[in-house]
Amino acid sequence: MEVHSSILLTSLVLIGLLSHITQTISHGNCEGSSRCAYVVRVRPPPNFSMDMSPMNLEDWYRSFLPPGMARSKPQSPFIHTYREAILGFAVNLTKDEAEYIKTNDGVLMVYQDNLIPLLTTHSPDFLSLRPNGGAWNTLGMGEGIIIGLLDTGIDFAHTSFDDAGMATPPAKWRGSCKFESARCNKKLIGGKSLIGGENPEAPVDDVGHGTHTASTAAGRFVQGASVLGSGNGTAAGMAPRAHLAMYKVCSEQGCYGSDILAGMEAAIADGVDILSISLGGRPQAFHEDIIAIGSFSAMKKGIFVSCSAGNSGPLPSTLSNEEPWVLTVGASTMDRQMKAIVKLGDGRSFVGESAYQPPSLDSLPLMFELDGSENITGKVVACELEGSQIEIGRSIKDSGGSGMIALGSEDSGYTTFAAAHVLPASYLNSPDAAAVRQYIQTSNKPTASIIFNGTSLGTTPAPVVAFFSSRGPSTASPGILKPDIIGPGVNIIAAWPFKVGPNRVDEHDMVFNTLSGTSMSTPHLSGIAAIIKSAHHDWSPAAIKSAIMTTAYVVYDGKKPILDEKLNPAGHFTIGAGHVNPSEVINPGLVYDTDVEQYILYLCGLGYTDSEVEIITHQKGACSKGTKLAEAELNYPSIATRASAGKLVVNRTVTNVGDAVSSYTVEIDMPKEVKATVSPTKLDFTKKKESKTFTVRLSWDASKTKNAEGSFKWVSSKHVVRSPIVIF
Repeated sequence: MEVHSSILLTSLVLIGLLSHITQTISHGNCEGSSRCAYVVRVRPPPNFSMDMSPMNLEDWYRSFLPPGMARSKPQSPFIHTYREAILGFAVNLTKDEAEYIKTNDGVLMVYQDNLIPLLTTHSPDFLSLRPNGGAWNTLGMGEGIIIGLLDTGIDFAHTSFDDAGMATPPAKWRGSCKFESARCNKKLIGGKSLIGGENPEAPVDDVGHGTHTASTAAGRFVQGASVLGSGNGTAAGMAPRAHLAMYKVCSEQGCYGSDILAGMEAAIADGVDILSISLGGRPQAFHEDIIAIGSFSAMKKGIFVSCSAGNSGPLPSTLSNEEPWVLTVGASTMDRQMKAIVKLGDGRSFVGESAYQPPSLDSLPLMFELDGSENITGKVVACELEGSQIEIGRSIKDSGGSGMIALGSEDSGYTTFAAAHVLPASYLNSPDAAAVRQYIQTSNKPTASIIFNGTSLGTTPAPVVAFFSSRGPSTASPGILKPDIIGPGVNIIAAWPFKVGPNRVDEHDMVFNTLSGTSMSTPHLSGIAAIIKSAHHDWSPAAIKSAIMTTAYVVYDGKKPILDEKLNPAGHFTIGAGHVNPSEVINPGLVYDTDVEQYILYLCGLGYTDSEVEIITHQKGACSKGTKLAEAELNYPSIATRASAGKLVVNRTVTNVGDAVSSYTVEIDMPKEVKATVSPTKLDFTKKKESKTFTVRLSWDASKTKNAEGSFKWVSSKHVVRSPIVIF
């Protein structure tokens, strides 16, 4: 998946080759006799049940291998074997061996193992989550809920994962924590190392990404948290009383689909409630998408899955994780700014950002970094970002440079990043960066100073969608509005396993770091989902998603619309249902619930074959009866449809989760060129869990209307249940 270089500088870890202590894993050239890793999806054996012994199931898997490999007992030929996420296995094969396996009747699909990238304190307060008098008082803090993360591991010793005040793990927890090198507790209750196969080592984080996402989701309260003194305050995850389990499936070099699937397998078997997945690949058909397949199995077990939307924005149709049974999360800014003001020699000033706030840098000569042959000693260097700004800054410092101005690219708009730099530096947004470029090119002796002005709260506008946040419409299923939601994902301060900044040494301390990406927004939503699950143990993943989406806001501070990276009003293919609003999610009034059977009929309606649906759902012959469900008919909390259709008539069903006796009246907000009605216009409920169905009718002139957005709301005396409508 293509990612922006400016995101690489603060959050993303790109992926490469992985190895395991017992298996040599290959992801290189698979031609000829060379072996590569493959994932093989198979049908169950005769008389299969989930109680079948692992040995008997492995014998079934061996039956699909070429004769020489199948007889290789006692050493297992498999990298991973699966039974919860899918039925199948991962194994090294030559191209000819893979073709041999495909000829078996019981084989549904053979995938070459693919590379899937990771997508990378004040946020609780920004979301109105405060320990004294805020939403946490009424919502709870995720007590009794287990959040599983697929990531790079975790720093077991970090203070964010201390267990003071934590309850013991719930009885349903089936995982373990038996590591020689690390100890679990009542907060961090278990995990596994699954890179290239399961191994006995603790899932220790040697990258940082997993520690950061875990503490964002469920880190405990830590006073005095900051990044090099910036953003100082009390750090906490969204669900500070929830338990954590870490499944290490990515290293600094990368993570592969077979390991990700093994992580999902382990999380399902261990009994997690929430699965947080801050990674995603290119858009692809659901039956070819490891995350889509594994997350379907998780959803069937009642596990809520939160996934990154991707970091390939601002272009349209760049989403990852488009399947409707997961929550797809985009990224937005907060109202905090770590100011690093660039003052040019002509008197103009531009407010950039840096988490490193040293004494201000006096006016010095300013230059572009060109081919590296120039003398940069004692100068401020303006850089186009073609990699990590931290490492670029380190190179400038090592070469004698005194400061750095990181120049935002044209497509990055007004998004800025506050990194833990190693020298005085400032990241400027795109318009300000353009002014600096023009100044350097036209001035005989350009100069610049950098004035560090500390951390400011309450900056506006906020939230603003980050430029990198991937956009819809979905390519895999255009009739489902994606992303689903946006949440904080820019300059997020969270736990970190290494010291940062100019005097960095690799030893543990109470260290925090600031990162940006949909990797960061995803655990925010995972933690919020844990809060909902803690309050409503019987809610399905679809009901939790509905509560998050229908209570989201699309305007702030009165009636100001959420803006995109260019400070234009952001459409629903950018923000989904809107920005998450945690103070409302526990009691949404009504929810749009969806069961497994509906998802199966939806897949049939998309045109998937019986065998393709079986790959995703484990259900054989699902579409053979001819029953199908159109995309728009899936009981989703939003509506999306092609403009060329000219009309749409769909049904939706809502379930009362508010007061037993309650009444809702519909309000419709659509452009005048779209005729919209909802019938009935009023829903009266007499008991909890009562469901009612209504019909939405839309019509427009397809020759004139190419794009239109609006919404309908069910409004009671206590609740507003909003669903966006997009015609595109």
